[in-house]
This record gives sequence, structure tokens and C-alpha cells, in this order.
Amino acid sequence: MVEFLYGIEVVINGLMAGVMYSLVALGFVLIFKASGIFNYAQGVMALFAAMTLVGVQEGQVPFAHLINSVFGTQYHHFGWHINAFVAIAVAALVMLLFAYLVERYILKHLVNQEPIILFMATIGLAYFMEGFGDLMWGSNIKTLDVGIPQGGNFWIEEKTAFLGGEDFYGFYLDTLDIYATVIAIILVSTLVLFSQYTKTGRALRAVADDHQAALSVGISLRRIWVIVWSIAGIVALVAGIMWGSKSGVQFSLSLIALKALPVLMLGGFTSIPGAIIGGLIIGIGEKLFEFLIGAPFLGGATENWFAYMLALLFLVFRPQGLFGEKIIERV
Repeated sequence: MVEFLYGIEVVINGLMAGVMYSLVALGFVLIFKASGIFNYAQGVMALFAAMTLVGVQEGQVPFAHLINSVFGTQYHHFGWHINAFVAIAVAALVMLLFAYLVERYILKHLVNQEPIILFMATIGLAYFMEGFGDLMWGSNIKTLDVGIPQGGNFWIEEKTAFLGGEDFYGFYLDTLDIYATVIAIILVSTLVLFSQYTKTGRALRAVADDHQAALSVGISLRRIWVIVWSIAGIVALVAGIMWGSKSGVQFSLSLIALKALPVLMLGGFTSIPGAIIGGLIIGIGEKLFEFLIGAPFLGGATENWFAYMLALLFLVFRPQGLFGEKIIERV
């Protein structure tokens, strides 16, 4: 009985982890659907958004190290500490400005180019943003605190302790993961409703289906790209807040994009529901595999590679993913 309850706990934690993975994967799906670009910079966007949020919240002087080196000054902070909601709003505005600049100075010049060229452009953008973020805010590890509590949820532990008698102490669920799951569900639901029931959302889907046809009916491709990259920037900000609150704002935060790749392979690169389902499969699968097989028989640490092995199987038997469209070429 106790082992069964621990299994349920593992599944719940896997579901919450899967929602977090889906949140990262959404940024890839949105941009790929609207422009056919696999955005290598999505993980760095989350890092840059989180660094900007911390810098604004703590009143840090942008480019402080550069300014002090050039002018011999010692300015590091403005001396204020901004409310978390205000800082999030400022960081969101920065990501919107970033979306406009990407379209204005990069994408506009790459219309109708080969996908590999667009992909290489996002690689360059990723490294530029990483270096620019370090120059702007510094490369030291930062603590992100937006008021979301962390640690085990004692209320849930107390309310579930009776299920297994004296040998079971209740489900251990991280409070931050619970908040992150709720926020991610709200964000994902909003994006689905926006995509399905708004004029702009329908325009996004039209561009995703056929760029030339969308242009022929008066849809501005440049405007759509700005909107899509803006939404992806907001998604990156939310992902940066959740993952940054959990593990700190540091270079490794940009690597969360790697965790989204198996999710995309399972769900499909063009499907928002696929990103959600794929994330849940990965989250539950890696937790259960670690619980049932990894820890008892393989020495643990299987969560680092299980998702990629599962994605490899999908690539062999269903390359387009669960919800991806089959590509048929006539020769």
C-alpha cells in the first residue's frame, strides 16, 4: 500500500515537471508554427528575461562593469528595490522590445531564405543575447525571489498522511512546483483560446499554414512575426521566473531548452496540444522510470537521459510526433 502511494506521489510530481517542460516547449512551437524557424535562442531568452527581472528588481545599474571600467566610477546599484509585479512588467516590456528588434534587424532581411539559414541566425542570436546579458547584468549567479514560497507543502502532507498509516507521512509536493503548474496551465489555456478564437490568433494559424496565401489576403507577415516573438518572449519570461526561482539565475538556466527537445519530438513541432501532452509524457515517464527501474536497478540518475531515449524511439516509429503533420512529398 505504501509503495503504491509513493508511486502516486511520483506521478503527481511527474505531472508538475511535465507542465514545466511544456512551458519551455511552447516557445519553440509558437515560433516554428508562424515562421518555420527552430528558435535555438529560446532557452537564452528565458535566461535573459530572468536576468533582466532580477536586475530591475534589485535596482542594479545596467552595464555597471563596463561603465566603471571606462570612467573609473563605482556605480553598481541605484539604491532601490522594486516590487516584484512592477519588475515583471518592466521585464515583459523589455522582451516585447526584443521581439521588435529581432524582426526589424534580423528576420526582415531573411524572408524566403532556407530554413538552415534562419536556424543559424537564431544560433547567432543566442550567443549574442548570452554575451549581451552578461555584459548588461553581470555573469554572477543571481537569486530570484518574486514571492512564490518554496519547499514541501506541509498542508498537503498533513491532509494525506492518513492514507498510508504510520509508515506514510503524506505526499511531498514542492510549493513552487504547485504554483508553477497553476501558472503554466493558465498561460497555456490563454494561448489556446487566443489561437482559436481571436482574429490575430486565426492570422497566426493562417501564416503557419501558408505564408504566401496569408500575404495574398492582406496579412502582414512582419506584424505576425513581431506578435509571435513577443508571445514567445513572454513565455520565456514565465519559464525563466519558474526555473530561476527553483535553481537560481545562472548560465545553466539557458540549457532548459535542451529538455524541451524530447517534448517537441513526442508532441510535434507544430502543435500546442502536442507540446502539452509531450511534456506530461516526458515528466511522468522519467519520474516513474527512475522510481521503478532507475534507482533500484541502474544506480539512479536516469532522468538525465530517459527523455532522449524515449524521443529516439518516437523518431524511429513516428518522426512527426504524436500530433505533428505527416510530410508527403510527391516526386
